[in-house]
Amino acid sequence: MLALVLLVGLLTLPAGTTAAHAGSAQGSEAIKAAYLYKFTNYVQWPDGAFAAADSPIVIGVAGDDDLVGVLERMTAGKMVNGRSFQVRQVNPGLPLSGVHVLYLGNLGRNDLRSALGQAQGKPVLLVSGSRRACGPDCMINFVVVDSRLRFQVALQPAARSGLHFSALMLTAAYSVAREGP
Repeated sequence: MLALVLLVGLLTLPAGTTAAHAGSAQGSEAIKAAYLYKFTNYVQWPDGAFAAADSPIVIGVAGDDDLVGVLERMTAGKMVNGRSFQVRQVNPGLPLSGVHVLYLGNLGRNDLRSALGQAQGKPVLLVSGSRRACGPDCMINFVVVDSRLRFQVALQPAARSGLHFSALMLTAAYSVAREGP
């Protein structure tokens, strides 16, 4: 039970971050980066999603240049399940080969469609700041609740891509959509 309480606290707002800090652009990027890093602990990718047993977890970022640097600093030297991290800025028009987590930031409609099309049917965890922007394909969406950055989970798009979330992650989510919209 204590582990669950600690997880919920960790996934709702990183320690030492105040609501005012979370409202700043830099604070918001740090919180998103912390979430993206932590999500990798609670997602199971299907067999074959990684080229080798020691291949890094590749986090791609489209439409949020500031997040790339924050994520690089946060994941430097860190490991999850024996895997290091690699952070990449992603061009929505190019193939997503090797990307395991894709954060979709401020993208125009055509770039968003292109990125979603590239990820469709692949074992890529799609994370967005807006359910409306990403539509029914995003698996995790950031939302602000009571001045805190939280996340919503959609199980159907994850299942279509062969991804599974741990029960701890689902418990920490602000909301979980079990069926499609």
